[in-house]
Amino acid sequence: MNIDSIKNGIVIDHIGAKKGMEIYEALRLKDLDCAVAIITNAKSEKKGRKDIIKIDQDIDIDMEVIGFIEPNATINIVKDNKLVDKYNVKMPEKIVNIAKCQNPRCITSIEKDLDQIFTLTDKENQVYRCKYCEMSLK
Repeated sequence: MNIDSIKNGIVIDHIGAKKGMEIYEALRLKDLDCAVAIITNAKSEKKGRKDIIKIDQDIDIDMEVIGFIEPNATINIVKDNKLVDKYNVKMPEKIVNIAKCQNPRCITSIEKDLDQIFTLTDKENQVYRCKYCEMSLK
């Protein structure tokens, strides 16, 4: 399989296998007016298998979304066919409007304009809890 390199853009690497599409959808990459390549189940020495997303344009990336879905991902910035910057994504302490509370009794189910806010309560197990009702996402 041959996926062309990108001249100017972003490569999101070290995504856990089967999480690439989740990141693609959460970042709304389908709305971009440029080429986006999603490589799934690529061989990885560290992980066994991984996903990679290549975006053929320099755009603002929501690192909190990526950190919530895949905290081990890296963001590579490419300019003129050269890697100019690399960022390690971190798990955010708080996420806003990235996930929805599944508790039907939560105030966010009734108050539709209320932000969906979750805080990280267990970093090791990647557990986030709703600010309002304390229900966990995991």
